[in-house]
Amino acid sequence: MSESGTKAPRWAWWVATGLGSGWLHPAPGTWGSLAGLGTWCIFTFTVTTPFVSWAMAHGQNPWLPCLGGAMELLFLVLIGLLTWLSVRASDHVVMETGTKDPGYIVADEWVGMWVTLWPLRWTMAQSAFRFVGPGGWRWCLPLLLAFLVFRILDIWKPWPVHQIQDLPAGQGIVADDLVAGLYGLPIVAMLAPWLFAWAGR
Repeated sequence: MSESGTKAPRWAWWVATGLGSGWLHPAPGTWGSLAGLGTWCIFTFTVTTPFVSWAMAHGQNPWLPCLGGAMELLFLVLIGLLTWLSVRASDHVVMETGTKDPGYIVADEWVGMWVTLWPLRWTMAQSAFRFVGPGGWRWCLPLLLAFLVFRILDIWKPWPVHQIQDLPAGQGIVADDLVAGLYGLPIVAMLAPWLFAWAGR
């Protein structure tokens, strides 16, 4: 515990370490990114896929545009909530441990991954059942693309990703990965359609 004697609440440790994925070695940042990818897939396939299936069966429903907009808003709210929780949790853990940016804090990787995956949300939801069919492994390639793009940007830290780490405590921990995710988003948006087209052949 740090000299301040402030102990972080248990929830903060769970959030900051990405439900414990930050304790995995080697490369806890990679494990944290994989855990973030996994939770995104769980949300997409359990919430978005059922909505897409319903929308395809009720294409004439006059409320469909509003419901689609509500789903988009839900994506944004979840990313915003995840970002806020990650900053708060990281603040608590940093205050307890007296460390600036320990490797076991991977909540920032979750935020960056969710932002990088943004362009895939609807197509992946529509393609959920293709994973179990012939050539189903091809539908994993857009996810692999997003993962690799984010990890490269997170490690490379192009301007201002590296500089933004100087923000205090949890803000600095999370902000650089958030910006890395924003850099990765257009790259995934441009390359993923080629992978989807190839997977669907």
